[in-house]
Order: sequence, then C-alpha cells, then structure tokens
Amino acid sequence: MAGSGDILRGHTETIILRILGEGDSYGYEIAKDIIDGGEGVIDVKDATIYTAFRRMEEEGLLTTYWGDGVGGARRRYYKITEKGKQVYAAKLEEWKLVSRILTKLIVGGNR
Repeated sequence: MAGSGDILRGHTETIILRILGEGDSYGYEIAKDIIDGGEGVIDVKDATIYTAFRRMEEEGLLTTYWGDGVGGARRRYYKITEKGKQVYAAKLEEWKLVSRILTKLIVGGNR
C-alpha cells in the first residue's frame, strides 16, 4: 500500500478545514483526529501539519488565537474563516467528482 504521506498529499488542507469546520482546535488535537480517523493507514507528521497551518493562515483560510491548555500551558487554537469554509466546500465538490471518476476507472463498470 502507498505510504501515508502519498495518500495525504494534496488533501491535508482539505482535511484540516473539515476538522475546523466542526469547531476550533489546536495542532496536537487536529493531528490526533487525522491519525485516529486514518484507521492505522494514515499518519501525519507535525512538520506537515504546522507547515499547512502557516500556509493556510497566510491564505486567509484560518485564523489563530491563544487559549489556555491543561496545567496552565497555552495552546494556539485554529479557527476556520469564511474564506476557509468556501474553499472547503469547493474542495469537497472536487473530491466527490475525482472520487467518483477514480472509482469508475479502478473498480470498473459504467461503460
């Protein structure tokens, strides 16, 4: 099977936007959500997540703020913006189309 990096490539930002669409979160929790949802097939490196966060913030897809964490440690929280919601909706529709086409090409049928 392809490595988890290969599977995630090109979809990391869409996955992060989906997670943030459900509520604000911080880096470790987002990475854990991805790994837990990946059923042992998907793993994500911290560098990948935090690079995506920086890029997405620069593009206006998310904003950040500091919140209190467990034991008084401060956590940087991420929040999806309206632009981020629009980009997610577009990428979701793109994913549905590509998924349908790849399923047809790989599984067969619909000739």
